Amino acid sequence: MKISQKSFGKTKRGEEATLYTITNKNGMSVSFTDYGANIVSIIVPDSKGNMGDVVLGYDKIVGYEDNAPGFGSFIGRHANRIGDAKFELNGKVYELEKNNGKNNLHGGFVGYNKFIYETEVFEEEDLAGIEFTRLSPHMEQGFPGNLDISVTYSLTEANELVIEYLAVSDKDTLVNLTNHSYFNLAGHDSGTILDQKVWINANQFTPTTDDLIPTGEIRDVTGTPMDFRNLKKIGQEIEAEYEPLRQAGGYDHNYILDISGSDVEKAAMLVDEKSGRVMEVFTNKPGIQVYTSNMLSPVQHGKNGAPYQKWAGICFETQYYPNSCNISAFPSCVLKAGAEYDFVTIYKFSTK
Repeated sequence: MKISQKSFGKTKRGEEATLYTITNKNGMSVSFTDYGANIVSIIVPDSKGNMGDVVLGYDKIVGYEDNAPGFGSFIGRHANRIGDAKFELNGKVYELEKNNGKNNLHGGFVGYNKFIYETEVFEEEDLAGIEFTRLSPHMEQGFPGNLDISVTYSLTEANELVIEYLAVSDKDTLVNLTNHSYFNLAGHDSGTILDQKVWINANQFTPTTDDLIPTGEIRDVTGTPMDFRNLKKIGQEIEAEYEPLRQAGGYDHNYILDISGSDVEKAAMLVDEKSGRVMEVFTNKPGIQVYTSNMLSPVQHGKNGAPYQKWAGICFETQYYPNSCNISAFPSCVLKAGAEYDFVTIYKFSTK
């Protein structure tokens, strides 16, 4: 394993940002910045051994300071949407920022991807990693509790990017952390992901209102364009006449994973037959938001000036279900004071 670091420039506030890169014996490398604990690049081989960067992102820190799409972002305190930007906890109603119409999205206007994190680099026998830590103070974004958070990224010799989320609060609060990387296995600058294939380990999903807040219904995917229980091209039914797809302009839906939740299990897979690259997603979270970058419009310009347009990448955001704090039938994202929030997501890369 090789770990290197270099300057990633200064923020508008004058903070020095650092870019860290971990490279394994296979030549796979992953780069992160302590600004926002963001993933900047994931470089993996194709079936012929050619290396390519398979996540959308920016070359410079200035891109991540704006980063409206959330490329590579560490998301918190609460990933995804909270209806009407409010919730009740222990008899008290908490009002949040309305940064997505009348709703709260990804914590608010200033997410966890907009802060400088303390870092610790470590190396073990078959992996190397970086731990990013920060204290999110009581009532930041409107959430109660001083929350000690850490996100640890590890690269293994088996081409696995392992993400572990840990958090402890001194008050009851909500916690729902995720990563918002946009994947394109043909390469970040290769166009759309419509010809790539997806498998999702889910028999059900959560339909939404027009502003993408779950209604509380749990719907079977059978006989619908939402069914990815067999490998299927993303573009095969993305424009089908189906209400959930119309509402979102493509896929932007929470799938209820068919896993135990007690172990880290396989949740999804992305396959690009042209390059031969395969990515498997493992987690112990109950849900996964599959988002096909429907809102990348107008065109965003990313690394090396590459134009990123609608459907240029796909996100696999492991999570508690959106708006679970307001729907009692959903698994709860409430973290009790002193309890430990501990979840793992793995992106494993291979070729076929």
